[in-house]
Amino acid sequence: MAWKTLDDMSLKGKRVLLRVDINVPVENGRVTDATRIERIVPTVQDILAQGGKPIILAHFGRPKGKVVLDLSMRPLVPVLAEKLGHRVAFVETLDAAERHTEEQDAAPVMMLENIRFHPGEETNDPDFARRLASLGDVYCNDAFSAAHRAHASTEGVAQYMPSCAGRLMQAELEALEAALGKPARPVLAVVGGAKVSTKLDLLGNLVEKVDMLVIGGGMANTFLAAQGVDVGKSLCEHDLADTARDILAKAKRTGCEIILPVDVVVAREFKAGAENETVAVDACPEDAMILDAGPESVARITQALEKAKTLIWNGPLGAFEIEPFNIATNAAAARAAKLTQAGKMISVAGGGDTVAALNGANAADSFTYISTAGGAFLEWMEGKELPGVAALTAREMA
Repeated sequence: MAWKTLDDMSLKGKRVLLRVDINVPVENGRVTDATRIERIVPTVQDILAQGGKPIILAHFGRPKGKVVLDLSMRPLVPVLAEKLGHRVAFVETLDAAERHTEEQDAAPVMMLENIRFHPGEETNDPDFARRLASLGDVYCNDAFSAAHRAHASTEGVAQYMPSCAGRLMQAELEALEAALGKPARPVLAVVGGAKVSTKLDLLGNLVEKVDMLVIGGGMANTFLAAQGVDVGKSLCEHDLADTARDILAKAKRTGCEIILPVDVVVAREFKAGAENETVAVDACPEDAMILDAGPESVARITQALEKAKTLIWNGPLGAFEIEPFNIATNAAAARAAKLTQAGKMISVAGGGDTVAALNGANAADSFTYISTAGGAFLEWMEGKELPGVAALTAREMA
């Protein structure tokens, strides 16, 4: 890969601008979940071990270029210091950071106030990016979740200094490269969720890259309807029938096998424990809605999993939030987890609903890699260039 890692950089005596995502939940001035802070610890520790000084850049919420005291990063400082085992100097303004005070220089780690308090951040203002770059010698991006944003701290600053990926960014990029770059074949993608309209680019890219594609959730209803199947009162985007047929035709041209439900679980009410029945896919009653894939469909998915060497998963197979309509998702996830544990498959998953669904199935810990990057993960899977990743290759190492 063209981008560099911390292993490629000489950091002794260098000030390292470190972009991270520590947008953690805070209630009444206290951090309630420090997971994101804990995940950046290896990168910070590696910089310190190499003799570098981390200067942390991060955002919190959406202040839209204005100082919003409720979105200050100050409450994160004690938690960050505790997790790192080092004192963290908190710097409220860019002017103060440029002055290099005695307190800042004495602290092993420095953190700037919410980078989005500056209007030049989200507009990627070159002058603001240059000011940020003047604070350090090396730039390290460890915030893959913000890599799809062309902001000053994610893309702009990398134009002015030697740049590399942090440990989290490195792990994410390596996992995605293993899934779509040069994967072990056959490659199976599982794509579910409510609407086709939100995943058109994803589906269009995947049918060119993978060998088998499972389409589940509400999305499957649109594809079924496009083939003349009556889906009753199910969630369905009938206006996208032509688009669905185009994707099916493209898959046929590229040799990608599309796997749609052959039986479904239907109910008249969308609520936990609703009375339900399993019927053939073309036998959905007019007054019912499809809420999950049936056992025969799960068997087909399981067969595909058994053949696959690489799995990419985004989205549930049914209304997983409500029992008993989580059965198909749980069964397929459990099988994927077992195959991964047995060393028979590389499995990469991402997306908000996906993480929740796999956690609900107690399968997440067994997957090769779970991305929590949301939008950045999806844009990568759609085949789009991410500004924050592209920027890491913009300059050769000094």
